[in-house]
Amino acid sequence: MLLERRLLTRDRSGGLLQKFWQIPWIFVLMLCAVAAVGYVALYSAGGGAAEPYAGRHALRFGFGLVMMLSLALVDIRLIARLAWPIYAATVGLLVLVALQGHVGKGAQRWIELGPIQLQPSELMKIALALALASWFRRASWERVGNPIFLIPPILATLLPVGMILKQPNLGTAMITAMVAGSVFWGAGVRWWKFAGVLGAAGIAAPIAYEHLRDYQKARITTFLDPESDPLGAGYNIIQSKIALGSGGLWGKGFLQGTQGHLNFLPEKQTDFIFTMIAEEFGLVGALSVLALLGLVVAFSFAVAFRCRHQFGRLLAIGLATNFFLYVFVNVAMVTGSIPVGGVPLPLISHGGSAMLTTMFGFGLLLSVHVHRDADMGPTRE
Repeated sequence: MLLERRLLTRDRSGGLLQKFWQIPWIFVLMLCAVAAVGYVALYSAGGGAAEPYAGRHALRFGFGLVMMLSLALVDIRLIARLAWPIYAATVGLLVLVALQGHVGKGAQRWIELGPIQLQPSELMKIALALALASWFRRASWERVGNPIFLIPPILATLLPVGMILKQPNLGTAMITAMVAGSVFWGAGVRWWKFAGVLGAAGIAAPIAYEHLRDYQKARITTFLDPESDPLGAGYNIIQSKIALGSGGLWGKGFLQGTQGHLNFLPEKQTDFIFTMIAEEFGLVGALSVLALLGLVVAFSFAVAFRCRHQFGRLLAIGLATNFFLYVFVNVAMVTGSIPVGGVPLPLISHGGSAMLTTMFGFGLLLSVHVHRDADMGPTRE
């Protein structure tokens, strides 16, 4: 306890007050702006009222903001020490989901924690980035090139990915695997190993397709030909495209979106919130939101490039990749560029688990920034 107390109060970054002023407040304001966009969109999704979506969104963001700023002050060395315990605890939560998780929309993904429902698969993406960054933090170039050295982190990746696939949650499982891949890449794993994995995945894809659930197969066939079932599996994406196109350049105006307010647009408060923004604020509004999200992604990667120690660099790469994939997959999904899946738009969509885990990730990212010059001990083994 004495060592942890010293780590929290003394390092090369200075005391807690000095750390507080080292927080990049412009970045915090960017996150507040994204959350404000979410509040406006959810206010409209609620029919011009704060309830049931916008008010809860604001409360969750407020709690997440306090948590994020608190995490920014925690010494990065303490976070590195807790990386594997956090990973193990999150795996335990996934096991708990498998045993007694809440079933919703045909999937078993949530656990009840008092008044809230937690989706551990969202937290696992961050926990896995922590664990892998800790594993590779002191590995030399030669050691990373040793296949035997890569077996433990590969197993640590396959275990949660397999558990998330079993829920089933294909979209989150794929994002989790790609977040892990970004940390492997940042650690210096050779490109030909990635090529081998992608080649094996391509060969296994037809076999994996046969083991998908019927609704997952329907998403793929609908992606290829939405008009084949316009009132069934293709309904969501068709309505989304109609709403996107009807917004035009400047949009129909706040609270004036017909597809959303006449309930043609499905899941307008979660998966298809970006479509609702585009309908009411047009192409200009949609691109402005994307530009704001792009700035958040760019700053997140900049934190990784400026960090002087390997643990923080790899952790920031994983966290930045996770946020980027959130945005990319959601926008590509609602525009019909990829099959529809349950991936929210971070800090904008309605949902507690995604909001809190996103803010938890940004808290770790800010800690990396504040402690970017921290002495993490020997750098290579």
